[in-house]
Formats: sequence, C-alpha cells, structure tokens
Amino acid sequence: MTAASIAGSTNWLVLVAQLPAEATARMRILRTLEALGCVLLSDGAYILPESAAARQGLGRLGEHIDASGGSHHLLHVSADAAQGRTFAGLFDRSARYVELTKNIDALRAGFGVSDPTTLSRSLIRLKRELEDLGALDFFPSETRRQAAGALAAMETEVRKLLFPGTADLTSTQELRTRQKFFRRVWVTRRPLWADRLACAWLIRRFIDAEGKVFWGERNQPAPEAAVTFGYDGAMFCNSANQVTYEVLLESFGLAKDPALRRIAAIIHALDIGGDPVPEAAGVETLLQGAQRRATGEENLLAETEKTFDLLYDAYFEAPPR
Repeated sequence: MTAASIAGSTNWLVLVAQLPAEATARMRILRTLEALGCVLLSDGAYILPESAAARQGLGRLGEHIDASGGSHHLLHVSADAAQGRTFAGLFDRSARYVELTKNIDALRAGFGVSDPTTLSRSLIRLKRELEDLGALDFFPSETRRQAAGALAAMETEVRKLLFPGTADLTSTQELRTRQKFFRRVWVTRRPLWADRLACAWLIRRFIDAEGKVFWGERNQPAPEAAVTFGYDGAMFCNSANQVTYEVLLESFGLAKDPALRRIAAIIHALDIGGDPVPEAAGVETLLQGAQRRATGEENLLAETEKTFDLLYDAYFEAPPR
C-alpha cells in the first residue's frame, strides 16, 4: 500500500457495539458489517474510513442494533499519520487481488481445451468478483490495477476465441457490427425497468465490456456519437414483436446462446406480456427490491447485474465437446 493511497485518511468511524443475544439478529448484523467493508478493530469495535456513505450505513446499522436488543456507540476518530497507516493497513486487499490475478491467468490453461463459452462464463464470474472487491477497496493499490489489467487482457483474448472470424458468425455483417460497437457510449432513458436494465447488463457483459452506459431524461437528446437503446427512435429499440433485449440478441449474433434466450423470455414477459414465464414473477420481485435498495442508477445497475449474472449461471449449459 503506497503512502499516496492513505494520504488524507486521518478520519475514521468506529462502531462500538453490543450485539443482541438472538443468533439470527447477530448474524444479520455481522453480514451487514461485512457488506459495508468494516474491519474488526477489537472485540465489539468495527472501523471504516470516514465518508458520507460510511456515516449513513453505520448510522442505520446502529439504529437496527438498538432495535434488535443490542446497543451501540458511533465514534468519530482522528488519527495521526502513523496511526492512520496502521488503520489503513487493516484494509489491505492485496492478497485477494493477487489471488484473483492468478485465477484470471489460470484461464489460459483452458485455451484449446475448454469451450470458449465456458471460458467466457468463468471470466464473467471473475469480473463480478473484481467489481465486488473493488467496491470495498478504500485504498486502491498497484495490485488492484494489475488485477484490472489482467482481466482486460483476458477479456480481449477470450473475445478472440469466441469470435475468431466470420466463420463463427452468422454473417460478415455481424462481424462488422461487433467491430463498430466497441468501446462506445451507450445511452438509454429513464425510468429504468426490466428491458433497459437487462439491455445494459447484456451490453456490459457480452457486447461491449469496455463501453459506458448512461441514462438520460425522457426528452433529453443523446450525445451525437452515442449508441442509443431502449426507447422509441433509438438505434436499438422494440420491434413489432420483440423487446429491445431480444433485438440486441439478434443484432449481435447472441440469440444462439440458450441461457440468454431464456432470460429474453423473462424480459419479454415483464416488459410487454405475452406467453407467461414461471420465473418472471420472482425476477420482478428481485428487480423491485433492487430499486428500493439502490442509492442511485449506477448502483441499481450493479444490483440488477447480480440478478442477471445468477440467472445466466443457472441457465447456462456447456455445449457438448
């Protein structure tokens, strides 16, 4: 961890808590502490670098602890440089990044052996792991940058295996499409619901992993160079009998993936109805929960991406060798 990474990190929040006796309540609180990125400072004392998000998260958790039969004190602590370095060291994620980088590099052992779609599926899981780790990394280090670089390089290599040339695509037009829509800015409009959220996930996971997704107001014009999707007049939008997610599948040669097609059936049912899909009600509930929990639209996308990742993992079937 570099000195620069802890510069200015002299203010800390310490939650001193007497947890409730009831086991389920204790476990829920401990899981929340872990989700916030807290580190155990000593028995009953948990520490976080001070920030608006940390104050809000620990404040709400403290109220929950009191309501569950426990008690808490939330302390604001100022540390000198030496103590700050000690506290920051408690949050060192380097070992986890090193292990993640090893797992990314290990995918090369499957080149020429495993089916490329299997490698892609493993890469999606590693990318999600990196995102989850990064969300709780308050002092980014060189090992984080190395892991991100290894992931980006592996994505490029796996992409080449998945789409080595026109022979693996249904037409040369699809190849041109993939080359054209790479590292682009993708824009849709509010409000965000099933089809637009699923499209954003599909874009970031399977179409343009290095692209950026943004949300605009209903009548707000998109930037001139942006790729628009999910609303009337957009480059990719609903057709007479397809939602935008299905249009993207067809446009980018992804409709041959059975897992993506099963997700498409759910999104179709949630967005415009039609044939009932048993899983649709459960997915709708998860998306509603993500909307209530999310602190903003980027956070909402991150939450719903987890749902779609899990659906893809559940539906995925490795092709026969």
